[in-house]
Amino acid sequence: MGAFVVDRRKAAPLKCPMDQETSGAASALDQALRSGRFVITAEISPPVSTDPADLLARALPLKGLATAVNVTDGAGAKAHLSSLVAARLLLDHGIEPILQMTCRDRNRLALQSDLLGALALGIRNILILRGDDPSAGDQPDAKPVFDLESRTLLETAERMRRDHRLPTGTEIKGPVALLLGAADTPIDPPPGWTPQSLLAKQAAGVDFIQTQFCLDIAVVRRYAARLAELDIVPKLKILIGVSPIPSARSARWMREKLFGTIIPDAVIERLDKAADPRTEGRAICVELLQQLAEIPGIAGAHIMAPQNPAAIAGVIADAAIAG
Repeated sequence: MGAFVVDRRKAAPLKCPMDQETSGAASALDQALRSGRFVITAEISPPVSTDPADLLARALPLKGLATAVNVTDGAGAKAHLSSLVAARLLLDHGIEPILQMTCRDRNRLALQSDLLGALALGIRNILILRGDDPSAGDQPDAKPVFDLESRTLLETAERMRRDHRLPTGTEIKGPVALLLGAADTPIDPPPGWTPQSLLAKQAAGVDFIQTQFCLDIAVVRRYAARLAELDIVPKLKILIGVSPIPSARSARWMREKLFGTIIPDAVIERLDKAADPRTEGRAICVELLQQLAEIPGIAGAHIMAPQNPAAIAGVIADAAIAG
């Protein structure tokens, strides 16, 4: 694989798949998370296209920069190129994929089949999500499935990994080397706070968490310190969601409309006063990456920029160079 990780202040290449097998790691991402290096993942949405070149135009700029790249599964409850196909195309071009799998569109039989299919295609990293309700998308009459909730699907995938069997007891032939991820929302922890949702996902078998946007470093420090007190980290790998926000207007919209998003007033004020808000947004994201890399218990960052995806590669490169 051609992906790289940021070693707290320095970039280093990932090892080849054969090295992963001998190390016991499920994937290059798994190996990077185990190493203790600061991991940067990114996210792209597959296009509404049958031409692989359109997907690769979004993904290839991240090659050699992001440790792994998420491919979304019907983000915003809208149809696009199959995330399973997109993940395999990334793999074919030397990019470590994270396959997002939502509970919205498939029943348990189809979800189990897709897990087997992902493994057969060499895809090891799975991020399990509930999925946006179809009423929020562009075909609101679509019928949601939600046969399983995200935690139940996590438990199913963990049993398949652990026992090499389907829930029915049918044996799974071949390796079941999965790295299981889920989403969560960081908060500024009040006294005595216990993260029940996070603990439930950990009990279900999750290996890593990618969080909602949190652009407040002071909140992240307090959040990480509380997770360390509870012995949740560093065993559970937490990647904090960040973004190169292109304008103060976008920042205000995210804070108001995206549940769990934390953007401090100081960030919005910087964007408001900037002569070039897009450049300022990228600079803020670079600073956040550098600061996150210094926080004990935080395994990495997850960069999302659905309205500004071309900015992601430059942000990662600048953060590494600055170190």
